[in-house]
Amino acid sequence: MKTRSTSLVRSGRQAQAQRNNARILQAARRVFLANPDAPISAVARQAGVGISALYLRYRSKDELLRRLCAQGLETYIAEAEAALSERADVWTAYSSFMRRIVDADTHALVLRLAGKFKPSRDLYRLAAKSQRLSVELFERVKAARKIRRDVGIVDIALLFEQLAALRVGDPDKTARLRRRYLALMVDALRSRNAAPLPGPQPQWRDVNERWNP
Repeated sequence: MKTRSTSLVRSGRQAQAQRNNARILQAARRVFLANPDAPISAVARQAGVGISALYLRYRSKDELLRRLCAQGLETYIAEAEAALSERADVWTAYSSFMRRIVDADTHALVLRLAGKFKPSRDLYRLAAKSQRLSVELFERVKAARKIRRDVGIVDIALLFEQLAALRVGDPDKTARLRRRYLALMVDALRSRNAAPLPGPQPQWRDVNERWNP
């Protein structure tokens, strides 16, 4: 009985720690997307936890920012893998993937946090995996001739960032507007009779170098 009681206490503490961590990450996203230079104490206040509880989980602001960005990459990876496993029409799977990524707002983290901290090796590995899956998914669409020839994979990444930059005061209005302009982008991406795009396609190095503080 004592062993079971101890196990229940330990399980309860673990559950509480997980809830605290979820609150911290949600608060960190709100705080740092609003102001990347905000102190870590602002996250503790927003999360409703003591600063000591926050430091037990994250030893520094950089560590918290790394976890926040890792969470965004993990979401992106999961959605890309889901799209690759779909048996639907190639373009339907890809456009649905784009909509889910826009709804998840993963690229807001890129816009606000790139260059604000030193990425870890684990974060670089996640980024490399997300890029690899992005390329695989994009090449499948390209091979099926479902997207205009002069568009590259990094174009898509930057289009996601443009949509993430769109913000109005109300979150619901922001979400609706993003879907509206994504629909316009999706139609443009499929256009076969449009004039050629000006300039060369952007490369991964053009976007990746922003992460160097």
